[in-house]
Amino acid sequence: MSASLIPRGEVRALGERLRRAGRRIAFANGCFDLLHVGHVRYLEEAKTCGDVLVVGVNSDSAVAALKGPGRPILPAAGRAELVAALESVDYVVIFDEPTAAEVLLELRPDVHCKGTDYSRETVPEREIVKSFGGEVRIVGDPKNHSTRQLLAEISRRAQGN
Repeated sequence: MSASLIPRGEVRALGERLRRAGRRIAFANGCFDLLHVGHVRYLEEAKTCGDVLVVGVNSDSAVAALKGPGRPILPAAGRAELVAALESVDYVVIFDEPTAAEVLLELRPDVHCKGTDYSRETVPEREIVKSFGGEVRIVGDPKNHSTRQLLAEISRRAQGN
């Protein structure tokens, strides 16, 4: 079963519904431009932090602003569908804002999961999560997989090197 794609405007209602049902909500987010093993491991560990894993996927304009020219490679709808197909993921929402702050305020997850390229102190949304009683956890394997590295390797091979 693949995860449910949730329209951005329904995030608050989803959080309320899950809390009423007594479910512990974990939230993770990212660009997921070219899905790789680091993403899978990040989301699998994030799932262990709650009963339900909601994943925020950055919109195309947000990825372009964060990653620069030529990105994203895949459009947001495709990236969201790939993430939703992962067994660990329960819900996916595409968001346009530069950070996940607004989604977090609406969803109010019990745990906000970030990858190992962060520490608890460097998570941009940590104060927001703290404001509604949530916790921040660093999850996933060491950050030695990246879409940028994957794209560089594809380019290198395409050039015959």
